[in-house]
Amino acid sequence: MQSSSPRYWDDYEVGARFDLGSTRFTEEEIVAFARAYDPQSFHVDAEAARGSLFGGLIASGWHVAAKLMRLFVDNYVDPRTTLGSPGVDELRWLKPVRPGDTLTAWVECAGKVPSKSRPEMGIVHEHWRATNQQGELVMTAKGINMVRRRPA
Repeated sequence: MQSSSPRYWDDYEVGARFDLGSTRFTEEEIVAFARAYDPQSFHVDAEAARGSLFGGLIASGWHVAAKLMRLFVDNYVDPRTTLGSPGVDELRWLKPVRPGDTLTAWVECAGKVPSKSRPEMGIVHEHWRATNQQGELVMTAKGINMVRRRPA
């Protein structure tokens, strides 16, 4: 969600929480994603998944992360000031995501530092969280974003 004025590194406040919205998982998309990118039996075969540790079909963790990334880009990142990311730390999948689950996600600004080598940008550290419809935490991650600083 883009506001009328750009959100620069200077505008991020440590402790601020940004809601990212929700996304629902269907059996069809779980299987399609897994067939393309993570074809383990508990992601692609409902029958085999029933006999697995999970007791049924579950989404690939990479699918969960990809859908949360979409929410992140659509509802948080400002395309006028974002400069990319050097990575994500401590990505954790805490509970299986099943067909019919709806995840609600948010990101919290955990810290920010000016770049030492590039004064026109700063680094924003974020904590990502997603819960299912029962309020159970299903995924966490620590993100790092490079963001343009406000011009002088």
